[in-house]
Amino acid sequence: MKTAFVFTGQGSQFPGMGKDLAEAFPIARETFDEADSALGESISGLCFEGPEDQLALTVNTQPATLAVSIAAFRAYGQTPDLAAGHSLGEYSALTAAGSFAFGDALCLVRERARLMQEAVPAGTGGMVVLRRMNADEARGVAAKVTRGVCDVANYNAPGQVVLSGASEAMDEVMEIVGPRGGLRLNVSVPFHSSLLRDAAKAFGEVLRSVEVRDPAFPIYCNVDAAPVTTADAIRDALERQFAGSVLWQDSVERMLQDASVRRFVEFGPKPTLARMVTQIAGHVGVEDVVAEAVCTPDDVTRLAAS
Repeated sequence: MKTAFVFTGQGSQFPGMGKDLAEAFPIARETFDEADSALGESISGLCFEGPEDQLALTVNTQPATLAVSIAAFRAYGQTPDLAAGHSLGEYSALTAAGSFAFGDALCLVRERARLMQEAVPAGTGGMVVLRRMNADEARGVAAKVTRGVCDVANYNAPGQVVLSGASEAMDEVMEIVGPRGGLRLNVSVPFHSSLLRDAAKAFGEVLRSVEVRDPAFPIYCNVDAAPVTTADAIRDALERQFAGSVLWQDSVERMLQDASVRRFVEFGPKPTLARMVTQIAGHVGVEDVVAEAVCTPDDVTRLAAS
């Protein structure tokens, strides 16, 4: 049975995340120590203790989530046939595949977060998750918006599409769909919107300054829902991902259909992608799919024994 590892993105963070992994597994503790050293501060303390408002800041959330994901991956100690990550999670997937040194990846996602926040001042951008709408319906809503930039940021799963853009545009989206049709997300950055296009160019320069190696296994990238297998392709995909849509549903469908994956294992602070995988598999009629998550020591022990 082919296995794909998938890595959680931003939004799954919480104070206390990763602490039990660090206490249970020396390699996880070493991972957090390495993260603290690379960033020159106690990102582990922020993961383990919070406070929540500081952990929620994009410049902290991104490296903290990556650290937890890699700690869980290392504790699990196995290798997949291929992998993918949702938005920020793509950096965790590439780190797991050896394309980035862990320390480089941590510094890279912190700079990614900084450039994102600088590009769109807090309060001027936003995101809305649409409920029970397919991709065409979501694009139709976006096309009706007249008060500023409104882009489709995430095609997550059947009935779950996320719009992103100017704050006034997101207000208009909520007026169009109503409270039953959408939910305004509590974010400080309009992720994966064209408002970040100029910042993406600056981030491309950062990417070119970091060593990138060919991955040990294929990584299905967000922007193309297709595998990248070379360092040059990775740089190109990540630069486009900065302001481009996350094609998560397409990525999972292609892993199911083109790569015949039937087992997915998620790594991150808490499960978010495993449920999406199950939903997507049902949507395309693929049976016998197993979707599990490694977030706690019990998960590591249970799945390692299976």
